[in-house]
Amino acid sequence: MKLRPVFHALTALVSVSVLAAAEQMLITVTHDLALARPSETIVIPWSQVNAALPGAMLQRIAVKDAAGHVLPYQVTNVAPQAKDPKGVGIAYGELIFQHDFDAGEKSATFTVEKIDSVAPVFPIKTFGRYVPERLDDFGWENDKIGHRTYGPALAAPVLPGVTKEVLVTSGLDVWCKRVNYLIVDRWYNKGHDHYHKDEGEGMDMYQVGPSRGCGGSGVWDGKTLYVGRNYKSWKVITNGPVRTVFELTYDAWDAAGTQVSEVKRFTVDAGHNLDQIESTFSVAADAPKEITVAIGLNKTPADKNQDASVALTASAATGTLTQWVTQKTNGELGTALIMPLGAFVGFTADSLNELILAKATSGQPLRYYAGAGWSKAGEFKSQADWNAYVAACAMRAASPIKITVASK
Repeated sequence: MKLRPVFHALTALVSVSVLAAAEQMLITVTHDLALARPSETIVIPWSQVNAALPGAMLQRIAVKDAAGHVLPYQVTNVAPQAKDPKGVGIAYGELIFQHDFDAGEKSATFTVEKIDSVAPVFPIKTFGRYVPERLDDFGWENDKIGHRTYGPALAAPVLPGVTKEVLVTSGLDVWCKRVNYLIVDRWYNKGHDHYHKDEGEGMDMYQVGPSRGCGGSGVWDGKTLYVGRNYKSWKVITNGPVRTVFELTYDAWDAAGTQVSEVKRFTVDAGHNLDQIESTFSVAADAPKEITVAIGLNKTPADKNQDASVALTASAATGTLTQWVTQKTNGELGTALIMPLGAFVGFTADSLNELILAKATSGQPLRYYAGAGWSKAGEFKSQADWNAYVAACAMRAASPIKITVASK
Protein backbone atom coordinates (compact mmCIF):
# COMPACT_ATOMS: atom_id res chain seq x y z
CA MET A 1 0.00 0.00 0.00
CA LYS A 2 2.85 2.37 0.77
CA LEU A 3 4.26 1.84 -2.72
CA ARG A 4 1.12 2.99 -4.48
CA PRO A 5 1.75 6.78 -4.17
CA VAL A 6 5.28 6.26 -5.45
CA PHE A 7 3.92 4.14 -8.32
CA HIS A 8 1.38 6.81 -9.23
CA ALA A 9 4.07 9.50 -9.06
CA LEU A 10 6.34 7.47 -11.34
CA THR A 11 3.47 6.84 -13.75
CA ALA A 12 2.71 10.54 -13.89
CA LEU A 13 6.39 11.35 -14.41
CA VAL A 14 6.69 8.83 -17.25
CA SER A 15 3.51 10.19 -18.87
CA VAL A 16 4.86 13.72 -18.76
CA SER A 17 8.18 12.53 -20.18
CA VAL A 18 6.44 10.73 -23.04
CA LEU A 19 4.39 13.82 -23.88
CA ALA A 20 7.49 15.99 -23.76
CA ALA A 21 9.31 13.59 -26.05
CA ALA A 22 6.48 13.29 -28.59
CA GLU A 23 8.54 14.87 -31.38
CA GLN A 24 7.31 12.43 -34.01
CA MET A 25 3.92 11.73 -35.46
CA LEU A 26 3.25 8.09 -36.32
CA ILE A 27 1.00 7.31 -39.28
CA THR A 28 -0.26 3.80 -39.98
CA VAL A 29 -1.92 3.05 -43.32
CA THR A 30 -3.75 -0.22 -43.97
CA HIS A 31 -5.93 -1.68 -46.69
CA ASP A 32 -7.75 -4.92 -47.48
CA LEU A 33 -6.60 -5.78 -51.00
CA ALA A 34 -3.95 -8.28 -52.04
CA LEU A 35 -3.04 -6.33 -55.17
CA ALA A 36 -0.39 -3.63 -55.40
CA ARG A 37 -1.29 0.02 -54.84
CA PRO A 38 1.36 2.08 -56.67
CA SER A 39 1.50 5.79 -55.89
CA GLU A 40 -1.16 5.51 -53.20
CA THR A 41 -1.91 9.04 -51.99
CA ILE A 42 -2.08 9.52 -48.22
CA VAL A 43 -3.84 12.63 -46.92
CA ILE A 44 -3.64 13.82 -43.29
CA PRO A 45 -5.60 16.86 -42.08
CA TRP A 46 -3.07 19.41 -40.87
CA SER A 47 -5.06 19.82 -37.65
CA GLN A 48 -3.89 16.31 -36.73
CA VAL A 49 -0.27 17.19 -37.55
CA ASN A 50 -0.53 20.34 -35.45
CA ALA A 51 -2.00 18.39 -32.53
CA ALA A 52 0.81 15.82 -32.62
CA LEU A 53 3.61 18.27 -33.47
CA PRO A 54 2.67 21.72 -32.14
CA GLY A 55 4.47 24.46 -34.01
CA ALA A 56 5.37 22.32 -37.02
CA MET A 57 5.83 24.38 -40.20
CA LEU A 58 5.43 23.11 -43.74
CA GLN A 59 9.04 23.97 -44.66
CA ARG A 60 10.56 22.35 -41.54
CA ILE A 61 9.22 18.83 -41.41
CA ALA A 62 10.37 15.46 -42.75
CA VAL A 63 8.09 12.60 -43.76
CA LYS A 64 9.82 9.22 -43.59
CA ASP A 65 8.83 5.65 -44.38
CA ALA A 66 9.57 2.71 -42.08
CA ALA A 67 13.08 2.35 -43.54
CA GLY A 68 13.88 5.99 -42.78
CA HIS A 69 13.73 7.22 -46.38
CA VAL A 70 12.62 10.84 -46.71
CA LEU A 71 9.48 11.06 -48.85
CA PRO A 72 8.31 13.95 -51.04
CA TYR A 73 5.32 15.69 -49.50
CA GLN A 74 2.94 18.56 -50.07
CA VAL A 75 1.12 20.83 -47.64
CA THR A 76 -1.99 22.56 -48.94
CA ASN A 77 -3.50 25.86 -47.90
CA VAL A 78 -7.25 25.47 -48.12
CA ALA A 79 -7.94 28.89 -46.58
CA PRO A 80 -5.61 31.44 -48.25
CA GLN A 81 -6.81 34.24 -45.95
CA ALA A 82 -6.16 32.24 -42.78
CA LYS A 83 -3.91 33.93 -40.22
CA ASP A 84 -1.23 32.50 -37.95
CA PRO A 85 -0.17 35.52 -35.86
CA LYS A 86 1.60 33.40 -33.24
CA GLY A 87 3.54 31.37 -35.81
CA VAL A 88 2.34 28.02 -34.49
CA GLY A 89 1.56 26.38 -37.83
CA ILE A 90 -2.24 26.40 -37.91
CA ALA A 91 -3.03 28.03 -41.26
CA TYR A 92 -2.60 24.93 -43.43
CA GLY A 93 -5.01 22.42 -44.91
CA GLU A 94 -3.59 18.94 -45.47
CA LEU A 95 -0.36 16.98 -45.50
CA ILE A 96 -0.10 14.82 -48.62
CA PHE A 97 2.46 12.15 -49.58
CA GLN A 98 2.53 8.81 -51.43
CA HIS A 99 3.60 5.23 -50.94
CA ASP A 100 3.96 2.28 -53.33
CA PHE A 101 2.27 -0.71 -51.71
CA ASP A 102 3.63 -3.94 -53.11
CA ALA A 103 1.24 -6.82 -53.83
CA GLY A 104 0.43 -8.42 -50.48
CA GLU A 105 1.67 -5.40 -48.48
CA LYS A 106 -1.41 -4.44 -46.50
CA SER A 107 0.14 -2.13 -43.91
CA ALA A 108 2.79 0.57 -43.86
CA THR A 109 3.98 3.04 -41.23
CA PHE A 110 5.40 6.52 -41.60
CA THR A 111 6.70 9.23 -39.31
CA VAL A 112 6.49 12.99 -39.49
CA GLU A 113 9.00 14.97 -37.46
CA LYS A 114 10.08 18.57 -37.05
CA ILE A 115 13.54 19.40 -38.40
CA ASP A 116 15.87 22.35 -37.90
CA SER A 117 16.82 22.82 -41.53
CA VAL A 118 14.59 23.79 -44.45
CA ALA A 119 13.11 20.76 -46.22
CA PRO A 120 14.13 20.19 -49.85
CA VAL A 121 11.98 21.37 -52.73
CA PHE A 122 10.52 18.23 -54.28
CA PRO A 123 10.05 17.63 -58.02
CA ILE A 124 6.66 18.84 -59.24
CA LYS A 125 4.71 15.95 -60.75
CA THR A 126 1.22 17.49 -61.05
CA PHE A 127 0.19 20.82 -62.48
CA GLY A 128 -2.80 22.72 -63.83
CA ARG A 129 -3.43 26.26 -65.00
CA TYR A 130 -5.53 28.65 -67.02
CA VAL A 131 -3.90 29.24 -70.42
CA PRO A 132 -4.67 32.77 -71.64
CA GLU A 133 -2.02 32.58 -74.36
CA ARG A 134 -4.24 30.05 -76.16
CA LEU A 135 -7.58 31.88 -75.84
CA ASP A 136 -8.74 30.39 -72.52
CA ASP A 137 -7.85 26.72 -72.40
CA PHE A 138 -7.37 25.08 -69.03
CA GLY A 139 -4.55 22.51 -69.10
CA TRP A 140 -3.48 19.94 -66.53
CA GLU A 141 -1.11 17.00 -66.27
CA ASN A 142 0.88 14.67 -64.08
CA ASP A 143 3.93 12.54 -64.79
CA LYS A 144 1.83 10.11 -66.86
CA ILE A 145 -0.66 11.95 -69.08
CA GLY A 146 -1.93 15.42 -69.95
CA HIS A 147 -5.34 16.99 -70.58
CA ARG A 148 -7.01 20.24 -71.48
CA THR A 149 -10.47 21.69 -71.93
CA TYR A 150 -11.88 24.87 -73.33
CA GLY A 151 -13.31 28.18 -72.12
CA PRO A 152 -15.80 30.70 -73.49
CA ALA A 153 -13.29 32.54 -75.71
CA LEU A 154 -12.93 29.47 -77.92
CA ALA A 155 -16.72 29.20 -78.20
CA ALA A 156 -17.22 32.87 -79.07
CA PRO A 157 -18.15 33.73 -82.65
CA VAL A 158 -15.46 35.14 -84.91
CA LEU A 159 -15.52 38.93 -85.07
CA PRO A 160 -14.84 40.81 -88.30
CA GLY A 161 -11.13 40.97 -88.98
CA VAL A 162 -10.33 38.26 -86.40
CA THR A 163 -9.02 34.80 -87.26
CA LYS A 164 -9.58 32.10 -84.64
CA GLU A 165 -10.95 28.63 -84.15
CA VAL A 166 -14.52 28.27 -82.88
CA LEU A 167 -15.38 25.20 -80.83
CA VAL A 168 -18.39 24.81 -78.55
CA THR A 169 -17.82 21.82 -76.26
CA SER A 170 -17.52 20.78 -72.63
CA GLY A 171 -15.57 17.68 -73.68
CA LEU A 172 -12.16 16.83 -72.19
CA ASP A 173 -9.04 16.47 -74.33
CA VAL A 174 -6.04 14.12 -73.91
CA TRP A 175 -2.39 15.01 -74.41
CA CYS A 176 -0.20 11.94 -74.82
CA LYS A 177 3.20 12.13 -73.11
CA ARG A 178 6.26 9.91 -73.55
CA VAL A 179 8.19 11.79 -70.80
CA ASN A 180 7.56 12.05 -67.06
CA TYR A 181 8.31 15.77 -66.71
CA LEU A 182 5.78 18.57 -67.14
CA ILE A 183 4.97 19.60 -70.71
CA VAL A 184 1.88 21.86 -70.60
CA ASP A 185 3.89 25.09 -70.57
CA ARG A 186 6.44 23.75 -73.06
CA TRP A 187 3.82 22.67 -75.58
CA TYR A 188 1.79 25.85 -75.41
CA ASN A 189 5.04 27.74 -75.98
CA LYS A 190 5.73 25.57 -79.05
CA GLY A 191 2.30 26.30 -80.46
CA HIS A 192 -0.62 24.46 -82.02
CA ASP A 193 1.09 23.17 -85.17
CA HIS A 194 3.93 21.67 -83.13
CA TYR A 195 2.12 19.88 -80.30
CA HIS A 196 -0.02 18.06 -82.86
CA LYS A 197 3.19 16.31 -83.95
CA ASP A 198 5.39 14.04 -81.87
CA GLU A 199 8.65 15.95 -81.64
CA GLY A 200 10.12 13.68 -78.97
CA GLU A 201 7.92 14.36 -75.92
CA GLY A 202 4.54 13.18 -77.19
CA MET A 203 1.63 14.83 -78.96
CA ASP A 204 -2.00 15.88 -79.01
CA MET A 205 -3.43 13.05 -81.12
CA TYR A 206 -6.91 13.01 -79.55
CA GLN A 207 -10.00 14.52 -81.16
CA VAL A 208 -12.75 16.06 -79.02
CA GLY A 209 -15.01 18.26 -81.17
CA PRO A 210 -18.57 18.43 -79.81
CA SER A 211 -18.23 14.98 -78.17
CA ARG A 212 -17.63 14.31 -74.46
CA GLY A 213 -13.98 13.63 -75.25
CA CYS A 214 -12.44 11.59 -72.43
CA GLY A 215 -14.74 12.03 -69.43
CA GLY A 216 -17.07 14.92 -70.21
CA SER A 217 -20.61 14.76 -68.84
CA GLY A 218 -24.23 15.49 -69.71
CA VAL A 219 -27.81 14.78 -68.68
CA TRP A 220 -29.52 11.71 -70.18
CA ASP A 221 -33.30 11.52 -70.51
CA GLY A 222 -33.39 7.98 -71.90
CA LYS A 223 -33.05 9.06 -75.52
CA THR A 224 -31.00 12.23 -75.75
CA LEU A 225 -27.82 13.57 -74.16
CA TYR A 226 -28.08 17.21 -73.11
CA VAL A 227 -24.72 18.90 -72.65
CA GLY A 228 -23.39 22.25 -71.52
CA ARG A 229 -21.06 24.64 -73.27
CA ASN A 230 -17.42 25.47 -72.60
CA TYR A 231 -16.50 26.07 -68.96
CA LYS A 232 -17.36 29.54 -67.62
CA SER A 233 -14.82 29.95 -64.78
CA TRP A 234 -11.91 28.14 -63.12
CA LYS A 235 -10.34 27.92 -59.68
CA VAL A 236 -7.05 26.26 -58.68
CA ILE A 237 -7.21 24.89 -55.12
CA THR A 238 -3.76 23.30 -54.80
CA ASN A 239 -0.99 22.68 -57.28
CA GLY A 240 1.66 19.98 -56.84
CA PRO A 241 4.12 18.53 -56.29
CA VAL A 242 2.05 15.43 -55.42
CA ARG A 243 -1.56 16.48 -56.04
CA THR A 244 -3.31 19.17 -58.07
CA VAL A 245 -6.94 20.09 -57.40
CA PHE A 246 -8.98 22.55 -59.45
CA GLU A 247 -12.60 23.33 -60.26
CA LEU A 248 -14.38 24.25 -63.48
CA THR A 249 -17.82 25.87 -63.38
CA TYR A 250 -20.33 25.54 -66.22
CA ASP A 251 -23.29 27.81 -66.93
CA ALA A 252 -26.77 26.28 -66.76
CA TRP A 253 -28.08 24.56 -69.86
CA ASP A 254 -31.46 23.19 -70.88
CA ALA A 255 -31.91 19.46 -70.34
CA ALA A 256 -35.32 18.50 -71.73
CA GLY A 257 -36.94 21.53 -70.11
CA THR A 258 -34.92 21.51 -66.89
CA GLN A 259 -32.11 24.00 -66.25
CA VAL A 260 -28.97 22.19 -65.05
CA SER A 261 -25.60 23.67 -64.05
CA GLU A 262 -22.41 21.89 -63.05
CA VAL A 263 -19.21 22.31 -61.07
CA LYS A 264 -16.43 19.79 -61.74
CA ARG A 265 -13.66 19.26 -59.20
CA PHE A 266 -10.60 17.45 -60.59
CA THR A 267 -8.10 15.69 -58.33
CA VAL A 268 -4.91 14.89 -60.25
CA ASP A 269 -2.40 12.67 -58.41
CA ALA A 270 1.15 11.84 -59.39
CA GLY A 271 1.68 8.35 -60.77
CA HIS A 272 -1.91 7.80 -61.98
CA ASN A 273 -3.32 7.64 -65.49
CA LEU A 274 -6.85 8.31 -64.25
CA ASP A 275 -8.02 11.51 -62.55
CA GLN A 276 -10.74 11.63 -59.92
CA ILE A 277 -13.59 13.93 -60.97
CA GLU A 278 -16.46 15.06 -58.76
CA SER A 279 -19.33 16.61 -60.69
CA THR A 280 -21.93 18.52 -58.69
CA PHE A 281 -25.06 19.17 -60.72
CA SER A 282 -27.67 21.71 -59.63
CA VAL A 283 -31.23 21.77 -60.97
CA ALA A 284 -34.04 24.27 -60.64
CA ALA A 285 -35.85 24.33 -57.29
CA ASP A 286 -39.08 22.92 -58.75
CA ALA A 287 -37.37 20.08 -60.68
CA PRO A 288 -36.79 16.49 -59.48
CA LYS A 289 -33.62 16.34 -57.42
CA GLU A 290 -32.42 13.03 -58.86
CA ILE A 291 -31.23 13.04 -62.45
CA THR A 292 -29.58 10.52 -64.74
CA VAL A 293 -26.23 11.71 -66.02
CA ALA A 294 -23.96 10.25 -68.66
CA ILE A 295 -20.17 10.35 -68.80
CA GLY A 296 -18.72 9.80 -72.24
CA LEU A 297 -15.85 8.64 -74.41
CA ASN A 298 -15.68 9.98 -77.95
CA LYS A 299 -16.49 7.23 -80.46
CA THR A 300 -14.03 8.59 -83.04
CA PRO A 301 -11.10 10.09 -81.09
CA ALA A 302 -8.26 9.30 -83.52
CA ASP A 303 -6.33 11.70 -85.73
CA LYS A 304 -7.35 12.00 -89.36
CA ASN A 305 -5.82 9.59 -91.89
CA GLN A 306 -4.80 7.12 -89.18
CA ASP A 307 -7.00 4.20 -90.33
CA ALA A 308 -8.08 3.87 -86.70
CA SER A 309 -9.89 0.99 -85.08
CA VAL A 310 -11.57 1.22 -81.67
CA ALA A 311 -12.11 -1.77 -79.38
CA LEU A 312 -14.65 -1.16 -76.62
CA THR A 313 -14.97 -3.03 -73.31
CA ALA A 314 -17.85 -2.42 -70.91
CA SER A 315 -18.00 -4.16 -67.53
CA ALA A 316 -21.09 -3.77 -65.36
CA ALA A 317 -19.39 -5.85 -62.65
CA THR A 318 -16.72 -3.16 -62.16
CA GLY A 319 -18.51 -0.08 -63.49
CA THR A 320 -15.82 0.45 -66.12
CA LEU A 321 -15.87 1.50 -69.77
CA THR A 322 -12.65 1.36 -71.79
CA GLN A 323 -11.48 1.96 -75.33
CA TRP A 324 -8.33 0.76 -77.07
CA VAL A 325 -7.73 2.99 -80.09
CA THR A 326 -5.21 1.71 -82.67
CA GLN A 327 -3.79 4.29 -85.07
CA LYS A 328 -1.57 3.71 -88.09
CA THR A 329 1.48 5.73 -86.99
CA ASN A 330 0.49 7.27 -83.64
CA GLY A 331 0.51 4.05 -81.63
CA GLU A 332 -2.33 2.85 -79.43
CA LEU A 333 -4.31 4.88 -76.91
CA GLY A 334 -6.36 3.50 -74.04
CA THR A 335 -9.12 5.64 -72.57
CA ALA A 336 -11.30 4.76 -69.59
CA LEU A 337 -14.12 5.68 -67.26
CA ILE A 338 -14.83 4.22 -63.84
CA MET A 339 -18.18 4.79 -62.16
CA PRO A 340 -18.46 3.58 -58.54
CA LEU A 341 -21.07 0.86 -58.32
CA GLY A 342 -23.21 2.78 -55.84
CA ALA A 343 -24.01 5.31 -58.59
CA PHE A 344 -23.64 3.12 -61.68
CA VAL A 345 -26.80 2.52 -63.74
CA GLY A 346 -25.66 1.04 -67.03
CA PHE A 347 -24.26 1.77 -70.49
CA THR A 348 -25.66 3.41 -73.60
CA ALA A 349 -24.48 5.44 -76.58
CA ASP A 350 -25.47 8.30 -78.83
CA SER A 351 -24.19 9.32 -82.24
CA LEU A 352 -20.95 10.79 -80.83
CA ASN A 353 -20.20 8.97 -77.59
CA GLU A 354 -19.99 5.72 -75.74
CA LEU A 355 -21.69 6.47 -72.42
CA ILE A 356 -21.71 5.21 -68.86
CA LEU A 357 -24.85 6.15 -66.88
CA ALA A 358 -25.20 7.11 -63.24
CA LYS A 359 -27.73 8.54 -60.82
CA ALA A 360 -26.88 11.96 -59.40
CA THR A 361 -28.62 14.10 -56.79
CA SER A 362 -28.81 17.86 -57.17
CA GLY A 363 -26.25 19.59 -54.98
CA GLN A 364 -24.31 16.42 -54.16
CA PRO A 365 -21.03 15.45 -55.86
CA LEU A 366 -20.95 12.45 -58.18
CA ARG A 367 -17.49 10.90 -58.10
CA TYR A 368 -16.01 9.08 -61.09
CA TYR A 369 -12.63 8.53 -62.73
CA ALA A 370 -11.43 9.28 -66.25
CA GLY A 371 -8.12 9.12 -68.06
CA ALA A 372 -5.89 7.61 -70.68
CA GLY A 373 -2.66 5.72 -71.36
CA TRP A 374 -0.49 5.74 -74.49
CA SER A 375 1.44 2.77 -75.82
CA LYS A 376 4.43 4.92 -76.78
CA ALA A 377 4.86 5.95 -73.14
CA GLY A 378 5.92 2.34 -72.56
CA GLU A 379 3.53 1.06 -69.89
CA PHE A 380 0.59 -0.26 -71.92
CA LYS A 381 1.44 -2.44 -74.89
CA SER A 382 -1.95 -4.03 -75.47
CA GLN A 383 -5.65 -3.75 -74.80
CA ALA A 384 -5.25 -6.45 -72.15
CA ASP A 385 -2.63 -4.35 -70.35
CA TRP A 386 -4.91 -1.32 -70.33
CA ASN A 387 -8.01 -3.20 -69.21
CA ALA A 388 -6.08 -4.88 -66.40
CA TYR A 389 -4.83 -1.49 -65.20
CA VAL A 390 -8.33 0.00 -65.22
CA ALA A 391 -9.81 -3.02 -63.42
CA ALA A 392 -7.17 -2.67 -60.68
CA CYS A 393 -7.93 1.06 -60.39
CA ALA A 394 -11.61 0.25 -59.94
CA MET A 395 -10.81 -2.24 -57.18
CA ARG A 396 -8.62 0.29 -55.37
CA ALA A 397 -11.26 3.00 -55.66
CA ALA A 398 -13.86 0.66 -54.16
CA SER A 399 -11.59 -0.28 -51.24
CA PRO A 400 -9.91 2.87 -49.91
CA ILE A 401 -7.00 2.90 -47.48
CA LYS A 402 -7.49 3.40 -43.74
CA ILE A 403 -5.30 5.89 -41.85
CA THR A 404 -4.58 6.16 -38.12
CA VAL A 405 -2.45 8.82 -36.47
CA ALA A 406 -0.68 8.88 -33.10
CA SER A 407 2.18 10.63 -31.34
CA LYS A 408 5.36 8.60 -31.04
